[in-house]
Amino acid sequence: MKKLIGKTALITGGESGIGQSIAAEFALNGADVIITYLNDEAAAKNTLSKVEQAGRKSIAIQADVSNPKAVNLLFNTAFQSFPRIDILVNSAGVRSADKYIHQLSFEEFENTVRTNLFSIFLCCQNFVKHRLQQDGHGRIINITSIHEEVVSPGKTDYCASKSAVRGLSRSLAMELADKQITVNNIAPGMILTQMNQRAIDDIVYRKDLEQRIPAKISGMPLDVAKAAVFFASDDASYITGTTQIVDGGLHLNRAQGAR
Repeated sequence: MKKLIGKTALITGGESGIGQSIAAEFALNGADVIITYLNDEAAAKNTLSKVEQAGRKSIAIQADVSNPKAVNLLFNTAFQSFPRIDILVNSAGVRSADKYIHQLSFEEFENTVRTNLFSIFLCCQNFVKHRLQQDGHGRIINITSIHEEVVSPGKTDYCASKSAVRGLSRSLAMELADKQITVNNIAPGMILTQMNQRAIDDIVYRKDLEQRIPAKISGMPLDVAKAAVFFASDDASYITGTTQIVDGGLHLNRAQGAR
């Protein structure tokens, strides 16, 4: 049964990986889809083809979603093709600079935080203004990471940005609950996307990492997309302010060996 019939979703970072998989899965469940992309127009067109194969309408809009003016333009452009947006999925993000704090430049830290945190604030702000002008009701789904809770050395920038999104989402959920706008996070673990390109290319490296995952396998973008469909649907209408971890149990294994 298609769960998103009659809905329109805006998905940032929809040109590849998790964002692309969510766009395709939403379309299969009856939603029309707007995606953003930063530079890779060819990849964005590939996403559009997946949506259109499912029989749904779609557009791709180039936007740096960490820039306030670009986000304002994004929403204005989207409304030229679609009268309303029911679902916002914040999937755009960058990986850590992978440096310890004494090696990390301010510019590198700022880039991670602007992309992973500021973009979510800006898109949520525009989306909420739109929904409040309608009838309330809506869904916000933020793609975070198990690093919103689990920390790793050399990922100060990434962990800070993702844990900040957790706080933003929970606060926003309280603000919007009586407007029937839900806000939930999905926190992936090791998912085989471009952010984990080495694990895709190097099977020995991947198998070594998978030994730390209780399920002993890597996740796929579709695993996250299915969770996103649930949160976007009426099935999750009474769920807000939560984080759903999708990681094969990886977060449970981070403290093994502790005494």
